[in-house]
Amino acid sequence: MRRRRGGIVIPSLVAGVGLALSLPPWGWWPLAFVGAALLFWRLEGLALRARLLAGWVAGIGCFGIGLAWAQSFNWYGAVVLVALEALTMALAAALTPPRRGRLGAFVGAFTLLEAARLAWPFGGLPIGGVYLGQAGGPLLGVARLGGPLLLTALVWAVGAVLGSIGPPALRAGWRVARREAPEPSGPPSSANRRQGAACLALALAVCAISLGAAFAPDGGPARRSLSIAAVQGGGRRGVSKAEVAPVVVFGAQLAASEGLGPNDHLSLVVWPEDVIALSGPLTGTPQAAALASLARRLHATVLAGVTETVSDTSFRNEIVAWGPSGRVVSIFEKVHRVPFGEYIPFRGFFSHLANLSAVALDAIAGHGDGLMHTPAAPVGVLVSYEVFFAARGRSSVRAGAEVLAVPTNTSSYSTSQVPAQEIAAARVQAVEEGRDLVQADPTGFSAVIDHRGAVLRRSGLGRRAVIVATVGLRRGATLYERWGDLPVEIAAVLLLLSAAWPSRRRPRAKGAPPVA
Repeated sequence: MRRRRGGIVIPSLVAGVGLALSLPPWGWWPLAFVGAALLFWRLEGLALRARLLAGWVAGIGCFGIGLAWAQSFNWYGAVVLVALEALTMALAAALTPPRRGRLGAFVGAFTLLEAARLAWPFGGLPIGGVYLGQAGGPLLGVARLGGPLLLTALVWAVGAVLGSIGPPALRAGWRVARREAPEPSGPPSSANRRQGAACLALALAVCAISLGAAFAPDGGPARRSLSIAAVQGGGRRGVSKAEVAPVVVFGAQLAASEGLGPNDHLSLVVWPEDVIALSGPLTGTPQAAALASLARRLHATVLAGVTETVSDTSFRNEIVAWGPSGRVVSIFEKVHRVPFGEYIPFRGFFSHLANLSAVALDAIAGHGDGLMHTPAAPVGVLVSYEVFFAARGRSSVRAGAEVLAVPTNTSSYSTSQVPAQEIAAARVQAVEEGRDLVQADPTGFSAVIDHRGAVLRRSGLGRRAVIVATVGLRRGATLYERWGDLPVEIAAVLLLLSAAWPSRRRPRAKGAPPVA
């Protein structure tokens, strides 16, 4: 039994580690297919409990590395988080049948369970998702067809195909290398024929989807260009908001902006999230006066992140836009808050399990589609964590956004893991919505990304930087913007149910012996 468990645990753990290393900051995207293939192979013929174990161990390997950043805040909370997130892979593995129909069911189950992880609990946790690794690979364009979920499905589909054809090919190669006689082969069984047909069909589907993405609508040509700047004040990383005085952060942003002038002919300037931290309303403060003066000096629209304390228990996290006249022209309040980062769900319960003093106030959830009407352009705003959620970008583009802006703040993370995954998420957002995107972070990464996901400019971590670039304004719609996740979810359900479809058999003639 011990030996058997080792034969399950070790390959499954290696599969999960391969999936994790495909993610940023490592970015070895081909390892996602290798990890998926190894897991598919390992699940063959296993009983239910063994499949649960294999999937959970693979999830531990994947999320133990992909969510390693969480331990810097609370190590025991990180352990619980990884263990719970890994359950999605355990359930997907359990739903994958050991024999007949497992190829389609494998893809459907792992896609559906990832869809569940992206939405639940507390709004989901897309960070660490396997689709993020493909932002640097050749499948990125598929996002304009089916968003993150289709990218996820293709990772598992390619893995299933490789897992089906790889082991027989390796065995044959091993025999050739050892100059052994080939295995005796008779006519292929009906099960093998079905497996081969399913593998071929899945491979052709992956090729068709990848080819179709190259010709799918991508937001259309730019109707006009826009000169933009992303301002990064710079500073220490790995420190909490309480460890850095708000005046220091605000001063760094102002100092970085001093190098900009009217001769830059800017239309839009983007400051990061949460760089104006106030104990009360913004109106009448020196910070508001300074931003109004900056907008007038540059004769540009300036977006900046503002937090306002509302009461002893709550605060607002807003993006405020000052027009070229120096007046506030639009305000957007962050909708998708970070659980246990910006608010504590069920605070009374969790207060008995952990010290919650680091999140003393709860952010008030905003409402709206994320579209900010500004003199520069209709801007779709995704505040920090919102860039990981496809629905936030889609809602603003459907409302009329022609360019996307991501004011963010990852200064509390000491490593590059979360900033790098955020850039990957921004690339996927840009492709799935067919919009150019600008991101501003106080300590990095700040970036400009075009509508096809190419990173045109990117800052370093911790440094003071100002990125000036020209982006295009677009009005065209991608297929994903029109249809969302529903087609992929339906296809995943059908693939999962395909394992239960009865196989068609020819009727046996009277008196004929049964086929062995």
